[in-house]
Amino acid sequence: METALLLDFGGTLDSDGIPTSDRFFDACAAGRHGVPLEMFRNIFRASDHQLGTLPGIERFGFRRTVRTQAQLLAELLGAPTWFDTEAAAARFTDASEAIAARNRPVLARLAALTPIAIVSNFTGNVEPCLEELDLLQYVTIVLDSAREGVRKPDPQIFRRALSRLGGPACAWMVGDNFEADIRPAEQLGLMTCWLAPPARALPAQGITTARIASLTELPELLACMV
Repeated sequence: METALLLDFGGTLDSDGIPTSDRFFDACAAGRHGVPLEMFRNIFRASDHQLGTLPGIERFGFRRTVRTQAQLLAELLGAPTWFDTEAAAARFTDASEAIAARNRPVLARLAALTPIAIVSNFTGNVEPCLEELDLLQYVTIVLDSAREGVRKPDPQIFRRALSRLGGPACAWMVGDNFEADIRPAEQLGLMTCWLAPPARALPAQGITTARIASLTELPELLACMV
């Protein structure tokens, strides 16, 4: 195999480089109610841990996952009256489904040219989430950190993806989290593409092959780089 494409999921396929924690922060309007963003991010990480321990989580689809995480976030915040979990989950899900629908033709075009691996720090249910968003059909293999027992930025999860793809001569890693996706992939010698809003500053000592603001830019970028 000559080439392969490794993609992150959350923040990459369901949004234009906005972290899931920050999207929940906006969806529930936490900032308007005096919750600092950094505090909310810490609470989100705690909710992620709780989510991953729920019985049957490996079968949760995207909508159920989002709704459940919204409920966990509300509980961790002390169940404030302003946190409408159903409304927040609906806002988050609607935005994700719109981006996923826009990205389907992009993935179809890419999948026709090269194998695609999803490499995601997730809660054991990235496959049913991808399937519900109608994205799984374009994917060759999926590496979910909860199932693999190893998380990005550990290089082992990238090595496993490359091995399962047959050891491609050239591989790209595309993701929104610079420290988890881009930096470790660069250190392994992969080509990298950072998906991030234009206003986001490159991290200190950051190196990346390319940068995009939307996954729709990726096919043309890869064509130019081949």
